[in-house]
Amino acid sequence: MIDPLQQLISEKIGLIFGAGATLTSLAPLAGDASSRRYYRAHLRGLGAPATAIVMDLPAGSTLPLSSEELAVFKERPKELPFLNLHRFLSRIGVHVPKLYGHWENQGVMLLEDLGDTALWDRVQNLPDEEIIAWYQQAIDELLHLQIVGTAQRDDACIAFQQRFDFKLYMWEFEHFIEWGLEKRPGAAIDGAAIDQLRRWFTGVSEILANQVPCLNHRDYHSWNLMVSDESIRVIDFQDALLAPPQYDLASLLNDRITDQIVTPPIEERLLRYYTESSRTLGRMLEPDEFIEVYRLSAIQRDLKVVGRFYYLDLVKGKPGYRKFIPPTVRRLARNLANTPQARPILPLLLEQFEAMQ
Repeated sequence: MIDPLQQLISEKIGLIFGAGATLTSLAPLAGDASSRRYYRAHLRGLGAPATAIVMDLPAGSTLPLSSEELAVFKERPKELPFLNLHRFLSRIGVHVPKLYGHWENQGVMLLEDLGDTALWDRVQNLPDEEIIAWYQQAIDELLHLQIVGTAQRDDACIAFQQRFDFKLYMWEFEHFIEWGLEKRPGAAIDGAAIDQLRRWFTGVSEILANQVPCLNHRDYHSWNLMVSDESIRVIDFQDALLAPPQYDLASLLNDRITDQIVTPPIEERLLRYYTESSRTLGRMLEPDEFIEVYRLSAIQRDLKVVGRFYYLDLVKGKPGYRKFIPPTVRRLARNLANTPQARPILPLLLEQFEAMQ
């Protein structure tokens, strides 16, 4: 019996690359935290690439959104966010994969294959100077997205219709409270402690929501940056929106097990590179204030992802993310200790982090 997906992809390959192009095999790839599935298509024929990536969209939905919190947006997107952002980012020169074809009603897209080497893989076992050079290249790409993208604002692009506002920050903090503190297996925390945390989270959300926003990828980390032909390529950009510039930078330098490579001295050098490069490109940043908001952004994001990792395990049946919780809470403890306004809640959170190790 012929596999329906394989038959569908065979038809699309012939449509895109010509009648001489054929599909020789279709191999599943490791997925991400969303409901999408990915395959590597091996092709043969004049004019066809050796391989392409198939994105298989969830059945029963013409507009899949990978992040449930996007329900806070005012209007439901009228087209696939991935296609909307791909069009805009391609136009402004962000290095995203080529889109060969898309058939939303049939639930598939055909994309350029960027290989299997993420930035995280590329920097393993390298000396510090080479690690820094690679992350500087990632920062260069980020600055292009943030500065050029913001300057060329297009209201037809979904990213400019929404921003990281107080409501969304609090949604993410509540996600941590619910899944990281209240529903975590073996959790023990009283209502007074939750109220104290919620008051502090409210204050942080107000600070972050009042920053001047720019275009952000929203998940700009070392596993969403692929190294292809020795240059950085950006994937998984469908949740882009307006946010403080520190948000994506915190994502790049503070995610999962990033500390194993981006040590505090390297992080300090990369922060300095970002601010100096921003100044060269015409964005004036006050260093002390920038670092303060950067730390708060890193704390906010890491708290959200701790809640997310428990949620993915307990609700979505994806336990593989649990292994990232201990290094995340260790980084959180360090960043909280280096943030003066976090001192009142530090003992409370350290007690909870100890139970997550």
